[in-house]
Amino acid sequence: MNKIPNRQAICDVLMEHAKEDKDIVVLCSDSRGSASMTPFADTYPEQFVETGIAEQNLVSISAGMAKCGKKPYAASPACFLSTRSYEQAKIDCAYSNTNVKLIGISGGISYGALGMSHHSAQDIAAMSAIPNMRVYLPSDRFQTRCLIEALLKDEKPAYIRVGRNPVEDIYEEGNVPFEMDKATVLCEGTDAAIVACGEMVKPSYDAAKLLKEEGISVTVLDMYCVKPLDREAVIKAASNAKVVVTAEEHSPFGGLGSMVSQVVSENCPRKVVNLALPDSPVITGTSKQVFDHYGLNAQGIADTVKKLLGK
Repeated sequence: MNKIPNRQAICDVLMEHAKEDKDIVVLCSDSRGSASMTPFADTYPEQFVETGIAEQNLVSISAGMAKCGKKPYAASPACFLSTRSYEQAKIDCAYSNTNVKLIGISGGISYGALGMSHHSAQDIAAMSAIPNMRVYLPSDRFQTRCLIEALLKDEKPAYIRVGRNPVEDIYEEGNVPFEMDKATVLCEGTDAAIVACGEMVKPSYDAAKLLKEEGISVTVLDMYCVKPLDREAVIKAASNAKVVVTAEEHSPFGGLGSMVSQVVSENCPRKVVNLALPDSPVITGTSKQVFDHYGLNAQGIADTVKKLLGK
């Protein structure tokens, strides 16, 4: 069982490159521990900035440093980074086209028992609505590593959302079929297509395995690149399937499901069902308990597909 959360994978990559590239800077809003950035701060104190609990300042300072030639990675709880500093993300990062990578940690309902104030169920929609802002939700530690390696090579703003806890491995170390801004096809089928992002990819993949045992073939897309959405992959998967299901740790409005529905309706009309968190404060519990309650697990996703297919 994997014990390395995606946030630690981000820190590991940045530490590997920061030794040679002194322009790499990490900024935190009193969140170095929860962001797994303490090792970076201890190893490279001159490349670390602590803003305190001031997310708006965090983003604006990052943008200013980017304009001075630095490569800032601003890590803060997704619930605050995507709401409290929304204007700064919009103007200082996206509109100004600064090389700032915003890392939303403990995304979705990772904070569990802390409730709606600490959940980020709107960040995909909010960040995707900003012109010039890219949005990524890597599905496991190995894909996270590939994504950060790729982002280190460009100078465009981006928002990366990762969860708090370790997630099961989907890929293998050194063998990740990663292409920037292209969905990964985990399996192919002709009955249904499941498009998922972030922590919903693993249960979607497991659902496909359950369905295969019942003679139902399913395509599963790991849509880590929510924006820019890999439209070609969606169209191909939907065209070859009878129904489409999306799965995301997000509000039912404006996220991956809405984007996929738009692409499918325009290009290859199929019934699309979006599996997401409810439009209400979620129950209190661990991520697993919450996912199980709302059917955002392998069995729940499989049952949805069977129901759509009339099985």
